Amino acid sequence: MCGIAGVMRFDGGPVDHRSLERMSAAMEHRGPDDQGTWVDGQVGLVHRRLSIIDLGGSRQPMTSMDQRHVLVFNGEILNYSHLRQVTPYPYRTAGDTEVVLASHAVHQEDAPARFEGQFAYAVYDTLTRSLTLARDRLGILPLFWYQDEVQLVFASDISALLAGLGFIPELDPSSLDAYLAGRSVPAPFTLLRGIRKLVPGRTMRIDSSGMRKEQVYWRPDVRRNRRLGYSEAVDTLDTLMSDAVRSALVADVPVGSYLSGGVDSSLVVAKVSDESGHSGVHTFCAEFGDERTDESSYASVVADLFGTQHHTVRVRPEDFIQLWPWLSLRRGAPLSEPADIAVFRLAEAASEHVKVVLSGEGSDELFGGYPKYRYARLTSAVGIVPAAIREPALVSLERRLPVRGRRLGVALRALSEPTFDERVRGWFAPFTTAERQKLLGVPPIELPKTLPHQPPVRRMLLDDLRSWLPDNLLERGDRMTMAASVELRPPFLNRAVVDFALSLPPSLLVYQGTGKRLVKEVARRHLPKEIVDRPKVGFRVPLDGWFRNGLRDYAWDLVSATNSVTNVQFDSSQVRALFSAHDKGKRDESIRIWTLASLEVWHSSLHAKPSVPAAVG
Repeated sequence: MCGIAGVMRFDGGPVDHRSLERMSAAMEHRGPDDQGTWVDGQVGLVHRRLSIIDLGGSRQPMTSMDQRHVLVFNGEILNYSHLRQVTPYPYRTAGDTEVVLASHAVHQEDAPARFEGQFAYAVYDTLTRSLTLARDRLGILPLFWYQDEVQLVFASDISALLAGLGFIPELDPSSLDAYLAGRSVPAPFTLLRGIRKLVPGRTMRIDSSGMRKEQVYWRPDVRRNRRLGYSEAVDTLDTLMSDAVRSALVADVPVGSYLSGGVDSSLVVAKVSDESGHSGVHTFCAEFGDERTDESSYASVVADLFGTQHHTVRVRPEDFIQLWPWLSLRRGAPLSEPADIAVFRLAEAASEHVKVVLSGEGSDELFGGYPKYRYARLTSAVGIVPAAIREPALVSLERRLPVRGRRLGVALRALSEPTFDERVRGWFAPFTTAERQKLLGVPPIELPKTLPHQPPVRRMLLDDLRSWLPDNLLERGDRMTMAASVELRPPFLNRAVVDFALSLPPSLLVYQGTGKRLVKEVARRHLPKEIVDRPKVGFRVPLDGWFRNGLRDYAWDLVSATNSVTNVQFDSSQVRALFSAHDKGKRDESIRIWTLASLEVWHSSLHAKPSVPAAVG
């Protein structure tokens, strides 16, 4: 894993070397092992390296043998050995970087479709004077860009991009609404006006005049349904996960795994143990000191079963106050989940033992793991009742629920939304459509449509695969692990596993109120019953209690400050009501409080540029 950045000017002026140096310095955490810069008049490319494969070679920026193409590459191409054999090229190194360069030399813009793995890269063609940016299919790795009439600037993270620009753009009001709807902003937008994310599965070509052309090289294929029996589907997934983990272990450095104690990470650890011959793989688990959400005892069961070298990392409220501003800069956006900080603490601990960690991201979105998928048909069917009747009735019921009825409250809020698309996203939304209108004082923006002509379960899954996964979970995974200079690899997002999941009928994913049935059945072959059959907890921080105690005053001071985004952009009476209800224990408003407070922490950090906390590195 690495960091890449660059500048392409259209006005005839030369690239400023000092801006390239600032961009490189801003990405040091993404690549502490090496750095390199290539400049040719109006184009400059920057690379920071975290050495994983071909440790002594593959320096970047890398130039092709004929000097035509110059590449900066972030990621791992898991099928690079195969591509090396079938792509004719005079190779000089042993790594995957030159395979990307060779593929572009031979196949041009068709190259990304050949790659399996996680990647974001830029390749400059000195003959056509054009720059091509590419991002992997599911958005595992990031790539941001900004263009005006003078130049295009791109980078692996927003901090490096801002270092190249030399200024901080204003907040984008429409993206602010999207953030309130989902705790993150769907690609191609960000919270900052003009800064864009390259959409997963796409390339973007920019010529010397600044003209852009985007091309889709991959989109989810749901046209074909495999006719598999249940047992055959389980056998297939078991084999595919073994292959995926084997591919994810390809590295010239030590590889470990996150182990929460849930089914997904436990299955990954079981497969890792099989592949490594029970050689004492390092595993890492977070512990929050709250029995309602603490899964560390289950993680210990799995660690003992497979003989891993297990590390339990304690996460406390003090960590949040200490790390929140600094990690907001590392993410380049508000921390969408309290678990972001816990993920960093895990990566920080992992960095003492390994350079790569595996995780279970993607399983829920591919195989129907979230509770909401079990209610997909209901989410569609309630639309029969007019929104004018349904919304006030369900909201009134939700407000009368006891605090312990949090999950039912989430369902009622989602089902109260007017359209199917809004109900689909309402299961993860901190603020409903009506609440966002009250906060902002203007009608909410219309979010992207879910795919029509698909069963409700499939529409939910595809929508999460398009936005919730890349813009929230994968963004968190990449930024928080790279903040500790560790690479994250999610085997469930292996291309063969993804293609298999997309080819299955919904009945093999969610059946009679049971989600993720295929994953659980595979897990039964490798894990104890107590791990497979226990209720899903998720990687959840006990924020409700923390916002009534140690973090409450901190959060209020943030949102109530005179110059805060909350004070300037939102209805302050609505914000006061949130805190009051939470303080009195009438309702659990922790996620909504977090969403507002996290926005403030990020926005103030953009200008204050907090230094690295003393306890970090």
